[in-house]
Amino acid sequence: MKKVWRRSKYLIAEFGRDALVIHLGMSGSLKIVDPAEPWATHDHIEWRFENACLRYNDPRRFGSVEWVDTQQGDRWIGVYTRFAKLGPEPFSEAFTVDSFYRDTRGKSLSIKALLLSGAAVVGVGNIYACEALFRSRIRPGKAAGRLTRNDVTRLHQAVREVLGEAISRGGSTLRNFQAIDGELGHFQLHCDVYGREGEPCKQCGQAVRRRVMAQRSTFYCLNCQR
Repeated sequence: MKKVWRRSKYLIAEFGRDALVIHLGMSGSLKIVDPAEPWATHDHIEWRFENACLRYNDPRRFGSVEWVDTQQGDRWIGVYTRFAKLGPEPFSEAFTVDSFYRDTRGKSLSIKALLLSGAAVVGVGNIYACEALFRSRIRPGKAAGRLTRNDVTRLHQAVREVLGEAISRGGSTLRNFQAIDGELGHFQLHCDVYGREGEPCKQCGQAVRRRVMAQRSTFYCLNCQR
């Protein structure tokens, strides 16, 4: 194995001229276990090493495991189907206000949908999209193409702030997520709007609202977000 790295929510293990690309879906996991340990429910794949094995568990089967030919060198990353349409990493130099603004131009889909798509920036899940849009005072259903440059500048900063705080708090645990050390994330306990339907907005006191957008719960303040 040459190296292990990450692109968006994909884990990549490179083996010379080939790579293993793994996505855990919504509730998948990778665990190191004793080879003699019986397979658990929803264990689907294992990789055996000398004294242990790595098992891939995916209860909902939303994840994926693919063996990819990388003979094109580093160019394979840009043409691989699952990576080709991904935006920049949120903390990389490639994610700038200019790039973010360009990716909103001419878009009729909502700004929340654009964030979740990963086309403008990766890593912004449902919780973090709601929180970043609240901090930047932007209504989730607003068409991305209608955002001003000032809107995009505020949202760019909010995305980085929210993700940075989420990382420092160990992520968000709503069902069965846990970190590699078994600890649960607790960012969700500090949200401004997510999961707070009917509760007073922390900024203006009006009730936080909830609506379903693209089958995802969206939380926002009608008064604070325009």
